Amino acid sequence: MVTEAGVFAVVMTGVFFSAILYVAFGQITVRKLRKNPATKNELGMEFVSGWDILNVAQALAMPIFLIHKLKNSKLSFLYANTELLRKHTNKFDRLLAFLFYWLLTSSGLFLAGWALLDVTGVLG
Repeated sequence: MVTEAGVFAVVMTGVFFSAILYVAFGQITVRKLRKNPATKNELGMEFVSGWDILNVAQALAMPIFLIHKLKNSKLSFLYANTELLRKHTNKFDRLLAFLFYWLLTSSGLFLAGWALLDVTGVLG
């Protein structure tokens, strides 16, 4: 039987590696895109410093059919320009974005779900 501490350790390991990938992705890929005049203003809305790293990772990691749905919504100005970013990135950049974005998203959703189950008394 898996203990709660073991599951928590695995999830926190995912959070730790997503933090490392956040820095690596920002330094390797997003820095290159910020310096490029063609992509500089196409990185999406930046609410706080560094939010464009999440926008770029989301644009490169999400499936194309979801990107098209988001592109046709009223909130499309919030998201990065996927087509342009794909032209200016290589396969390694896209792989790094995929790993970072989905590790961050799955770890965050798992922790939020765990907190909800703990508060409602299901775990415990």
